[in-house]
Formats: sequence, C-alpha cells, structure tokens
Amino acid sequence: MDANSQDLIRTEGLSRTFSSAAGPVHALQRVDLSIPAHGLTILNGKSGSGKTTLINLLGALDYPTEGKVFFEGQEISALRERARDKIRRTRIGFVFQSVALISSMTALENVEFGLRVAGCPASGRRERALECLEQVGLSKRAHHLPQEMSGGEQQRVAIARAIAHRPAAIFADEPTAQLDSTMGLQVIAVLKKLIETQGTTVIMTTHDPDLLEIADRVFTLRDGTLLPDEEGGQPV
Repeated sequence: MDANSQDLIRTEGLSRTFSSAAGPVHALQRVDLSIPAHGLTILNGKSGSGKTTLINLLGALDYPTEGKVFFEGQEISALRERARDKIRRTRIGFVFQSVALISSMTALENVEFGLRVAGCPASGRRERALECLEQVGLSKRAHHLPQEMSGGEQQRVAIARAIAHRPAAIFADEPTAQLDSTMGLQVIAVLKKLIETQGTTVIMTTHDPDLLEIADRVFTLRDGTLLPDEEGGQPV
C-alpha cells in the first residue's frame, strides 16, 4: 500500500453506465469514497441503488465508464485484465449470495481449490484449508459435501475459501440474503471475528437495516449516487 495513504480503497468520480434497449442506464454516478484498512464497511441501499455495481468495481470485477478505483494505493481501474486478475486471485476474496461451491467437492476440497487458483504451493494447501475451516467453526464438517450442509454452513465454507489466501480485502455481496435470520447472524459473526482476530477488511453490501449497527462504516446509495452527507462514510 502507498505509504502516504491510509485507505485500502479509494474512488474518484466513479461512474458506470450500461446500455439497454430503452437507452443508457446510469447505475453509478460520480461516487467518491474512501475505505480504511481493517473493519467492516457496509454499502447500504435498496435493490437497484447501485451497491452491487459499486462492489464489482471496487473488487476489480468490472471497469468503470468514468473515474478511478485505487486499491492499496494502485489505480486498478487503469490496469489490463491480466494484472487485475492477479490482484483478484491474490489480494481479494469474494463471498456471494449464491455460495458458488463446487457440489462434487467436500468443504475441504472447495477451500483447497481456492488456494490452487490463487497459486499457493501444493505442499501447504491442506493444512491451510483445515486452518480456515477451523476459523469459521467447521473443522468437523471438512469432509462433507455442500448438499450435506445447511445454507449457513455453506456460506461459512465460502468465507473460509475467501480468506484462505490471506487477502487484503473480502468483498461480500448480500451474503445473508438467502439465509434465515439465525443463519445470517452466524455468517456475520464469522466475518466480525475475522476482522477482530485477523485484521481483515470486509466490504459488504446489504439492504437489511438491522445489520447497519454492527458496521464500522456505512455508505448509503440511492439511484446510483452516494448520499450527500456520506462521501467519507458514516462511522457507526
């Protein structure tokens, strides 16, 4: 990270426009924000507010139409796809609504696979995968297939896979949307523990107002724009 910057992520005039049959759709319009390292930052807003578009840009899954994204002091929005792919594989972890686990692989094998994709040496993969499953409270489920686990357990496996290569940031897009309240709280508890014990940075989207009080910082989006009083984020 740039020694002159305390922010893990920063954007300048970030905009994203999509084409449609009805004309251009301005999904995101001139968003300026800064996210410090460590802690839980929530991108809040109703469906269609632009929060998923924003998290995709911050996580180098998409390019902006205009503006810049800086990650660890580097402008990733200006990089070629190969360089962005390396950052995604080595410095970023992703957790999605649909856990995207491989159904034919056990929990352990799913986490090991994530390490293989990240280019981690084969010799230490199993030990690291078991360590991560232990961190999310699933060491006893290591040899179970996804369909043999609850939705909350599957999401915790997805978190273990996301943290296995020790990323600087985890991006979680509505990770509790498909879960009941009990399972959702289990997932959030795991993320908070990772922040407290590992110094992880988590950027999460949600439209659930009950989750806002647990965040360290909240950005609220409406119709593709950041609410005027929250350019720097609203500490909770």
